[in-house]
Amino acid sequence: MERNTRRCSECGRIVTSDKSCVVDCSVICFSCMYGNEKPCEIYPIGKIHNKLGISKRDFGVVGPKGISCIELLPSQKKFMYRLDEEEQLTIIYYLHKVKSLKSVFKRGLDGKEVGVFASRTAKRLSRIGIQDVTLVSIEGTRLIVRGLDAIDGTPVLDIKIKWNAY
Repeated sequence: MERNTRRCSECGRIVTSDKSCVVDCSVICFSCMYGNEKPCEIYPIGKIHNKLGISKRDFGVVGPKGISCIELLPSQKKFMYRLDEEEQLTIIYYLHKVKSLKSVFKRGLDGKEVGVFASRTAKRLSRIGIQDVTLVSIEGTRLIVRGLDAIDGTPVLDIKIKWNAY
C-alpha cells in the first residue's frame, strides 16, 4: 500500500487517508461511513485566540479559562450590525485538531459510559463544536467573549444569538 492509503475495516477497499476516518481504532472509508451523502462546503469566518490547548487525558481542554478573542475576517464586519446589543451568543466552530473517534467512552462530566451523541466530546464525526458564550466587548472585528472552551486557533464557522425558548 502507498504511504497515504489505508484499508477500510468494513469493506476492505484501499482508500486515501483524506477519504477515511478512524473510529474505535479502526479505519472506515467515507463510503461505509456516509453512504452516498456528499460533503458540505463551509468556509470559516474567523479564528479563536486564547491560551487553551487539548488535554492529554481523553477529554477536555487545559489552560486559563475565561476570556477568549474571536478574530473575524475583515469581510465579516458588514454582518456585525447591532451585534454589540446582544449579551449571549452561540459560537459554531470547527474542531480542527480531532484525529480519531470513539463511538462509546466514559464521559468526562460524570464518568458515565455514553455514545458521542450523548456527550460534549470533541471527538465527533462532524467535527462541529457549539458553545453558548457571554459577549464582553467588540473591538472592530474582534469579539471578546467569556465561556468558550474551544482551543487556540480554532476556526469559527458562524455566530448566532443565543435563543431561549419561552
